[in-house]
Amino acid sequence: MSTLFQPFTLRDVTIPNRVWMAPMCQYSADPEGPGTGAPNDWHFTHLAARAAGGTGLILTEATAVSPEGRISPYDLGIWNDAQVEAFRRITRFLVSQGTVPGIQLAHAGRKASTDRTWKGGGPVGPEAYGWQPLAPSAVAFDERHTVPTELTVDQIKEIVGQFADAARRALAAGFEVAEIHGAHGYLINEFLSPHSNRRTDAYGGSYENRTRFALEVVDAVRQVWPEDKPLFFRISATDWLEEGGWTADDTVRFAADLQAHGIDLLDVSTGGNASGVHIPVRPGYQVPFAARVKAETSLPVAAVGLITDAEQAEKILANDEADAVLLGRELLRNPSWARHAARELGGDVHVPDQYHRSV
Repeated sequence: MSTLFQPFTLRDVTIPNRVWMAPMCQYSADPEGPGTGAPNDWHFTHLAARAAGGTGLILTEATAVSPEGRISPYDLGIWNDAQVEAFRRITRFLVSQGTVPGIQLAHAGRKASTDRTWKGGGPVGPEAYGWQPLAPSAVAFDERHTVPTELTVDQIKEIVGQFADAARRALAAGFEVAEIHGAHGYLINEFLSPHSNRRTDAYGGSYENRTRFALEVVDAVRQVWPEDKPLFFRISATDWLEEGGWTADDTVRFAADLQAHGIDLLDVSTGGNASGVHIPVRPGYQVPFAARVKAETSLPVAAVGLITDAEQAEKILANDEADAVLLGRELLRNPSWARHAARELGGDVHVPDQYHRSV
């Protein structure tokens, strides 16, 4: 059997294959009213189609731990029980297809309160359901973005608690994997990087201080997330800055810290915290960062970034560069990518009875 279609077990959860769906915002939740932040028919259809297509693990889009933690007013959230109930419909279906349901818990920080990407993604104000963003320091992401309000220590502690509360609700909603979003220039990433963290207190300056908030979030979530269920962390392995940013060396060091605090897998991406940088985008361009963490630590890793064809994905795993691959845009283009890859590589994947004629 191909490596891509071998099961993978973390704690007591076995994922049926190594084809996983990366979190991708849909910007389709209600921005106000009783359905604010709750998944709706679009989210159900979007996620269910990939489960029916054989994807082993599906991670929801960045799901905010508070209203002000959303990237846009149209993002999903899990800060109330109505959202929990709406998610249950989705997790039940994913499990029925043999897919493991996972949720990404997130806070957007200084990149919050922006419009949908197809509307330009620029900042929005109160007249368009917007709000004042929060961040480790009062430094805007770029000239278009609002200057955020610097968080007080009490507010930092409150957000740590919001992550824990969100994890409790995620468990009640039927999720079996939780991922903490520490990448792409959102709040946790903002604390990690000296490019965005200019604090002079216990949460800024040294490596130990800049990683403090992230590890407090991990500890708080791990305390409420069951011992038999895995906890992931998504990281931007580099800011792609020549100096003054988070680096691959930092990522390797931090991976060991995360593992010591109960993280079971590092989801390795890059970028998003510094504007105007050059990123050498090409097929598999982020895989070397995952491979380095895997080679230099004992923490399992998942690779992401322009992974599009079956042979490419198989080679990443066969070369021991990662333990799993996360597909994003390719799964938008082809919800049944896993089934097609299994046919190409001679692997086995779940096919719904209703689709048996397509085998």
